[in-house]
Amino acid sequence: MTEPDRVGGAPAVTRSIRILDLLADQPGQTLTLSEIARTLGLAKSSVSNLCAALEEGGLVRRTTAGYLLGRRTVELGSAYLSGFDQIREFYRVCEESEVLRRQLVQIAMLDGARVLYLAVHEGRERFPLSASVGDRYPASATAVGTALLSELTPERVAALYWDPREFAGFTERSTATIAQLQAKLAATRERGYALDEGEVHSTVLGIAVLIPGSPSFGLGVSIVHPTGAAQERDTVIAALRDAAARLARPRLLSA
Repeated sequence: MTEPDRVGGAPAVTRSIRILDLLADQPGQTLTLSEIARTLGLAKSSVSNLCAALEEGGLVRRTTAGYLLGRRTVELGSAYLSGFDQIREFYRVCEESEVLRRQLVQIAMLDGARVLYLAVHEGRERFPLSASVGDRYPASATAVGTALLSELTPERVAALYWDPREFAGFTERSTATIAQLQAKLAATRERGYALDEGEVHSTVLGIAVLIPGSPSFGLGVSIVHPTGAAQERDTVIAALRDAAARLARPRLLSA
């Protein structure tokens, strides 16, 4: 069964966006025409025509195994990010911080019920499931996602998570229900920073703070094999807050 056209006029554009979103959710993996059509509930012939147009525009790339995102998406993404002073300044701020320069630091923005990673400073070793630039992770499980969701009202959070499938079970500690998420967000608002205590990877502690604005960004550190010492956590939190204040400054000066 195919999905009915959305009201409002441009079903081809809407379907093309859904194809790009689907490929973005499968980084590095190819999807065949049949897989795309089946997942999105579209006719295979329609998907074939849309993919041909997207390929011509450089937005998707066809291989013998199927389709991937094309180089044009990188160009568009770079052009989009160049408009944010915070992204341009992120790496410099990390290098100038005695604490952050030795950490794995990410900056991300909210994309529905997921977070989109915009930049990553690799001051220490990566770990399985660590995010790369352009990755999209469930916001409910990540520290940067929790920081960003804490800016929303409980009603908006509930609207985002009406479907239980939005919760990802990376580990047994991963947030699994809306009640757990709302409680975690309340705690985040109260203390002023977010935690991922083994939700994405069992041996990693994620700490994040919010850089408020339009759009807002989440700034986080992933501590691999944390010692559990309060001083370690407090030192990273202080460094993140200082970096967030520095990254917010360009927006305040331009307001």
